[in-house]
Amino acid sequence: MGLAAELRRAVQGEVEFDAASRALMTMDASNYRRVPVGVVAPRDAADVAAALAVCREHGVPVVARGAGTSIAGQATGTGVVLDFTRHMNAVLEVDAETRTAVVQPGVICDVLRDRAAPYGLTFGPDPSTHSRCTLGGMIGNNSCGSHSVAWGTTADNVRALEVLTYRGDRARLTPGGDGVPEPLRGEVRALVRGESARLRTGFPDLPRRISGYALDALLPERGEDWARAFTGSEGTLGVLTEATVALVPTPGARVLAVLGYPDESAAAEAAAGLLPHRPLTVEGMAGDLVGDAARAALPRGGAWLFTEVGGDTPAEAEAEAARLCRAAASGTTAHALVVAPAAQRALWRVREDASGTATRLPDGGEAWPGWEDCAVPPARLGAYLKDFRALLRDHGLRGLPYGHFGDGCIHVRIDFDLVTPPGVARFRAFSTDLAELVVRHGGSLSGEHGDGLARAELLPRMYGRETVALFERFKDAWDGDGGLNPGVLARPQRLDENLRFAVLPREPVPTAFAYPHDGGDFSAAVRRCVGVAKCRDASVSGTAVMCPSFRVTGEERHSTRGRARLLHEMLAGGVVRDGWRSAEVHEALDLCLSCKGCRSDCPVGVDMATYKAEFLHRHYAGRLRPMAHYAMGRLPLWLRLAAATRAAPLLNAAARTPLAAPAKRAAGIAPERDIPPLAPVPFTRWWRARDRSAQPSGPTTVLWPDTFTNYLSPEAGSAAVAVLHDAGLRLAVPPSPVCCGLTYVSTGQLDQARAVLRRTLDAVGPAIDAGLPVTVLEPPCAAALRTDLPELLPDDPRAAALAGLVRTFAETLEEQAPHWRPPHVGRPVTGQTHCHQHAVLGDAADRRLRERAGLTGELAGGCCGLAGNFGFEAGHYDVSVACAEDQLLPAVRRAPADAEVLADGYSCRTQLDQLSDTRSRHLAEVLAEHLPGGGFGEAGGEERR
Repeated sequence: MGLAAELRRAVQGEVEFDAASRALMTMDASNYRRVPVGVVAPRDAADVAAALAVCREHGVPVVARGAGTSIAGQATGTGVVLDFTRHMNAVLEVDAETRTAVVQPGVICDVLRDRAAPYGLTFGPDPSTHSRCTLGGMIGNNSCGSHSVAWGTTADNVRALEVLTYRGDRARLTPGGDGVPEPLRGEVRALVRGESARLRTGFPDLPRRISGYALDALLPERGEDWARAFTGSEGTLGVLTEATVALVPTPGARVLAVLGYPDESAAAEAAAGLLPHRPLTVEGMAGDLVGDAARAALPRGGAWLFTEVGGDTPAEAEAEAARLCRAAASGTTAHALVVAPAAQRALWRVREDASGTATRLPDGGEAWPGWEDCAVPPARLGAYLKDFRALLRDHGLRGLPYGHFGDGCIHVRIDFDLVTPPGVARFRAFSTDLAELVVRHGGSLSGEHGDGLARAELLPRMYGRETVALFERFKDAWDGDGGLNPGVLARPQRLDENLRFAVLPREPVPTAFAYPHDGGDFSAAVRRCVGVAKCRDASVSGTAVMCPSFRVTGEERHSTRGRARLLHEMLAGGVVRDGWRSAEVHEALDLCLSCKGCRSDCPVGVDMATYKAEFLHRHYAGRLRPMAHYAMGRLPLWLRLAAATRAAPLLNAAARTPLAAPAKRAAGIAPERDIPPLAPVPFTRWWRARDRSAQPSGPTTVLWPDTFTNYLSPEAGSAAVAVLHDAGLRLAVPPSPVCCGLTYVSTGQLDQARAVLRRTLDAVGPAIDAGLPVTVLEPPCAAALRTDLPELLPDDPRAAALAGLVRTFAETLEEQAPHWRPPHVGRPVTGQTHCHQHAVLGDAADRRLRERAGLTGELAGGCCGLAGNFGFEAGHYDVSVACAEDQLLPAVRRAPADAEVLADGYSCRTQLDQLSDTRSRHLAEVLAEHLPGGGFGEAGGEERR
C-alpha cells in the first residue's frame, strides 16, 4: 500500500496528495520553494501520531506548518506537510487566576488575544502577522512582535509544551524535564553537562537572540527549561500538539507617542535611551516606507519612533506619554500624541503592512526578504545601521529598513536579483558579508523569524563550528532519523538553493493586460505575492474587503495568496502541469469574486481580479465557454437588444412564470436567483425625451449611461440628473451606446472587451478631446474605466485620457460644484461601499458628501457577495449568500429602523433586494428625494413603479 493510501486509512483528517494541495504548500513568505509529496490536516494529537508513524515507516520527512507566514523558508518541505490550521486551531482553556492559556498549535494569535481580552489579559508577542499567524508557528520560530520590549519573545511566554518526536515518543516539556522520556532526557543532559562552559559563554547576550537552538536554556541555573529550549527549533525536534502559554495584563489605556527624527540613524540611536521609561513599544520607520496619506498624520521628520505607553486610565497613559516626549525632546524634530484608538490603529496598520509594502521600492523595483530581521544590542543599533547601509552600497543593493528599534532588531527587504546566476551570486556574497557584520556588532543573524533556509548555513560565523556541532548533536538526540524538517537549522541546505523564482519563465509571458506596474510581465505580477497572508485575516476589520471567498470557506486555495501560489506553480510547470488549461487553477479562481479587494488591501497590491480575467482569457481560447459567460458576460449586448425591441415588459412577465427555470438552467444562472426586472424605459430614452434646453449654464460633465443604470436601474440616473442640475451642472449624455467592458473582463472575454472599449472611445471622442469630466454612477464601471481600459488598450492614448477624466458622483459634485450645498437628510445610514470603489476609486468624497447631507454612520465593509455575474452563476449561490452574511446583512439588521440603506452598486442593491426585505438606494436617489420640491422625473415612469 502506498503512502497516501496508508495515511488515509490511519488518519481521520484530510489527506491530500493532489497537485493543487501540494502546490499551495510549496512556499511560505520567504524566497524559498520546496515541493511536498502531500498534505495532512490532522484532527487531533492521535492523528499527528498516526501520520508520523506512517511517514516513519516509509522514510518520508514531516514538516509542521501553521499559516505559512515564515520568512526564512522553514515552513516549506519535501515530505508530508502537517497543516494545523484546519482543525487543531482552538483555545482550549483560559485561566485568569494563573494568567495562562492552553492552545492547539493552529490557533491564530488574535483568536487567543480575543479570548483573553474579557479577563483583562493578552498574549504578549504580537508579530505584524498577528491577525493570521498561528501559535504553533510562533513557538516554532520564537516570534516576537512590537511589544517585546515590554512582554518579551514567545519563548519568554511559553510554560509547557506537548510534543511528539518523529519516532512517536510523547514528551511534556516544562522546567526540570520530568515529562521528557528517557533516553532523550539523559542524552541531552549529558550533552549539557559536558559542554556547560561553552553554553555559558558562547551565546550573545541580547534581547532578540533567536538564531540556533537555545541550548543554554537547559543549564541548571536557567532552570533546565525544556519548553524554552524547544521554542525556536523550527519544527526540527518534535511536532507540537498543545501549548500552555502565559498571558499578561492589558493596560487599561494606551497612547501612541510618535517621535519624529531627522533621519533613520538619529531614530536608531535614540531608541535605546527610551527603554528606561518602560514603553510598550519602540518601533522605527523611515520616510521611504510611509505614503503621503500616512505622512500627513505624522509629526515633522524623516523617520519616526512609534512609542506606545500604557496606563490604568487614559489620563495616566497620556501623562506617561507626555513625560516620555519631554525626555526625548532634545533629539526630535517634533512629536505627536495619538490618543484616539482609531487613529492609533490606522498608524499601526502602516507599520504592520511594511512587511509587504517594503517589497516594492519607491521606483517600483522589487525587494525581497532573506535578511529580514538581524538583531544587535540596542545601544549599537545606530552604528550597525550605518554599516549596514554602507554594505548595501558596496554590493549595489537597496533596501528599506524598519522594525523593532527598541530591541535592536531591523527588518528590511532588499532588491536582490534572485533570478539570474550573477544576481544569486551577489545574494550569496552579500549574505556572507552581512553575517560577518552582524557578528562584529555582537548580534544575532535572526532576531525574530528564525534561521530557516535563509541563514542557518551561516550559523558557524555567529557561534563557531564547535557550538554548531552541539546543535547537530541536540538535533540527533531528538530526531536521530532526520525526519523532521530536514535541511533547516542543523545540517542546513545552502542559502542559495531552493529559490522560488528559479522555476519561473525567464522571458515575459504574453498577456492581454499591460501590467504597467510589473513591466508588462505576468510572472512579475504573480510574484508580487510574498506570502505575508493578510488575505487570510478572518477578522472583521473596518472597511477591508479582502478576501471574501477565503472568509467563507477558510481554504487556502480561496485566499489571494493561495491563488497566487497556484498561478506561480502554473508558470513553473512542475506541479501544476497543464499551463493555462490547468483545472487546479480554474477551480481555485472559480470562487474569486473579482471584488478587487486585494488590489488595495493586499500590502503589495496583488490584483487577483485582473489575473483571473487573464487566466480565463487564455484558458478558454479557442474553446466553448460556460453558458454563463455568454449569458452574463455579454449582458450589455442582450440588454441593448431587449431595449431596441421594446421587449422588457414581455421578458419581465416571462421571468415570473415556470419558463424561468429552464431559461436559467440554459443560461448557467443559479436556480435560487430571481431574474432582475428590466426597465421598460432605459435611462438614455428617458433622457432623449426630456426638454434639455433649460439645462443649467454651469460646467459641463458627461453623465455616463452605464449598462446597469441604463437598462436595470434608470431611477439612479434620473436622480443623478436632478441632483447635478440642482448643483448647477450642465450634462451631456453620449449619443450612442457606451460600455466599460466590465462584464466581458470579469468573464475573461478580453478580445471582445477590447472591441467594445474601442467603440466606446469612438463614441466619446469629442468629450475626451474637450477634456470634460465623465461622471459614472456605477462604481465597478468607473473602476473598469480607470484601470481595465488603459491596461487593455495601452497603445491608444484616448484610453488613458478617458481614465483620467472619470469621476464618481460624489467626486463630480465636490470638484465641479464646490459651493453647492446638498439637501439635509438628517438620518443614519447603513449599507455597502462597493468593493471596487473601496479598492480602486476611494470613498473619501462620498464620506464628505454624506456628512454634509447629515447622513451619519458608516457603511459596511467586505463584499456584498453578488459581485456582478458571480452571485448569479450556478454553483455560487451559497458562497454569495455567505459573503453577504459576513458583514453586509448583519450591518443592515443592526441599523436603526429609520436608517437609509445606501448601495451605489447595482449588484449590492440587488443582493439586498433578494436576500432581505430592505430597499436600498443610490446616494443620488436619497439626495434627489430631499431636493426643494421633493420630487424628480424618475426614469421608467409609472410603468417602472
